Amino acid sequence: MAVRLIACAVGVAAVGFVGGCSSPFDTPRGLPPSFAQSLPADADSSPRSVYRPDSDADTAAPLLTPGASADEFVRHALYHSPKVEAAYQRWVAAAERLPQVRSLPDPRVNFGFFLDEVETRTGAQQARVGVSQSFPWPGLLGDREDAAAMAARAAWRQFEAARLEVTERVVETLHEVAYLDAAIRITGENLELLSSFEEVVRARYRVGAGPHPELVRVQVELGQLEDRLAQLTAMRPTYVADLNAALNRATDTDVPRFAELPGRVASVDGPGLGEIARRSNPILLELDERVEEQRIRSEVARKEGLPDFTVGLDYIVTDEAINSSIAESGDDPILLSFGITVPLWRDKYDAGVREAIARRLAVSHERADQVNRITASIQRAWFEHTDADRRVRLFEMTLIPKAEESLRASLTGFRAGETSFLDLLDTERTLLEFAVSAERARADRGQALARLHRLVGEAVPTRTADDAEATQNEDAGVIPDEETP
Repeated sequence: MAVRLIACAVGVAAVGFVGGCSSPFDTPRGLPPSFAQSLPADADSSPRSVYRPDSDADTAAPLLTPGASADEFVRHALYHSPKVEAAYQRWVAAAERLPQVRSLPDPRVNFGFFLDEVETRTGAQQARVGVSQSFPWPGLLGDREDAAAMAARAAWRQFEAARLEVTERVVETLHEVAYLDAAIRITGENLELLSSFEEVVRARYRVGAGPHPELVRVQVELGQLEDRLAQLTAMRPTYVADLNAALNRATDTDVPRFAELPGRVASVDGPGLGEIARRSNPILLELDERVEEQRIRSEVARKEGLPDFTVGLDYIVTDEAINSSIAESGDDPILLSFGITVPLWRDKYDAGVREAIARRLAVSHERADQVNRITASIQRAWFEHTDADRRVRLFEMTLIPKAEESLRASLTGFRAGETSFLDLLDTERTLLEFAVSAERARADRGQALARLHRLVGEAVPTRTADDAEATQNEDAGVIPDEETP
């Protein structure tokens, strides 16, 4: 009798366990089994990272050797960035919600013992063992899964936004370091030039051919340039620390001096970039996923107000009857039962539907606000980018060549005694400011383009600065020098 009861209990429990549970070793760890359903249709494959060591040679982060390109710096940062990895793991966590919400409730196993045996015609009933399974209203689990999939896709869009933010940070810092290195180089060259002027003025003063105020003035200029060079040099470790922080490595890691970064100019205007952003910006795409999620959750809230069904099977352990001649003596009855919940308190279910609708409307309005913000930011970044490109061409094509020509003329006149030293000094200072301003404009142009990349959400169509200059000359009717008769 006890053996029969134990066997029954073990059998029912085993059926419940197999039907309602699964082993964590059924699937390999790593990407969740539901990752495909959690990815948007246009999603790119996720980059490898140091936290996921199953990388191959084609996707591994490059070693940043001297002369590494900006793309290699960006790739290194995306590979090692904790910000990117944190966003990726949030998507993994959201994807793991799918198998949780689409599963049936766990089966319920019941054991009961009669404290006072119930004597029946076929024998005394001693215990009852049962198992029951609840089933939500048809379609409820599927809607819950769809809502969780939308939430996971929104998390993937956040992951894409994190990648764009890290890319922008790296590129902006690269341009800042490149500008600083160029400013240090230009200031050093001007310091050498001014030192040669100082030797000439000193020699002329010794022989009585030059006044003392000229010598004092050139020494003052030398002191100011030395101070400026010292300040620029002292600033470099700060910018290098910012770059190393974006690359997730020690802030004192050495970064070689940069040559000039390649100049690129956007080939699409601000309104055109705004249209691209409407279909590519990950923040807007995330809000689209959130809107759809809340729409589905309103349907989930409606179906939660519908009945659930329960099916049960009970096994009653029965002892032998007193009159053993009865044909059914000792037979164990089996009871099949059905149940249904009664969603009587309608206020909470109706409130759940209204809550989901209000959340969907809130996300919709938030998206409209983000569209306005992103469109305005794109227009501003596009202006800053094109204005910086205009300044680069102004300095390169007009101001710097004119300042160099003026410096050569002033130097010739100074040697011939036809130009004062103060005029020569002013010309040299002007050339220095123009050269540094040109480098600042180049950095501003690259940084504004990096902001455009992030705001648009995909690679902005660009062309080289030389191509952009040639196009603008053609539009203005300017004939290139080699075609000038």
